[in-house]
Amino acid sequence: MDCAVAPLRFSDKLFSLVIPTMRNPMPHLTHETTLAPARVCGVDEAGRGPWAGPVVAASVMFKVGDATPQGLNDSKKLSRAAREALLSQLVSANIIHGIGVATAQEIDTLNIWGATQLAMRRAVAVMPEAPNFALIDGKLNPKDFPCPTRAIIGGDGISLSIAAASIIAKVTRDRMMDDYSQQYPQYGFERHAGYGTKLHQEALATHGPCPIHRTSYAPIRALMAKVAA
Repeated sequence: MDCAVAPLRFSDKLFSLVIPTMRNPMPHLTHETTLAPARVCGVDEAGRGPWAGPVVAASVMFKVGDATPQGLNDSKKLSRAAREALLSQLVSANIIHGIGVATAQEIDTLNIWGATQLAMRRAVAVMPEAPNFALIDGKLNPKDFPCPTRAIIGGDGISLSIAAASIIAKVTRDRMMDDYSQQYPQYGFERHAGYGTKLHQEALATHGPCPIHRTSYAPIRALMAKVAA
């Protein structure tokens, strides 16, 4: 069942209009606190665009009294070193979170949005305390979610829980791709994380795809067709 919440309340509309006009706003807990007393988590993913590897989702729920690390922001705005440091702080603070993964094979079977939804559901399912509302980064609400959801465009730069989830998802996926680089060193996954860089394209031209490449993606599909011809 799709549990998406339809219209935003006035306060949510107000923030969606005001926040983008502010200079360099930092993520905050306004969306989470306006939904109190609901247990609200933020959900984000990493890895929808790469040609190889999994898509990884994370969910984070802050509770009253939790110490939130300084500098939490959209993972794309942070260096890898900053993301690693913030993840360490989140884990040390015992912040409630979950991580879900959908493999390249599941991406090929379900398509990337279907696999992303699967990873998000898996992330929420393994949280030690279940949320009863989820804020989702992006413009779409995932289907068949275990609780009602609200999609927030640019949510990783607005909601503190989504920002934290974006960091956990990104660091987790980067580490997985580092591990894959040991298994498939010829592709340089530790350098591009599976994105379609020039280095990756050159490696594919030389070696062809490996088992973690997404064969449903047009560049990989075209390469396989060329080899088969």
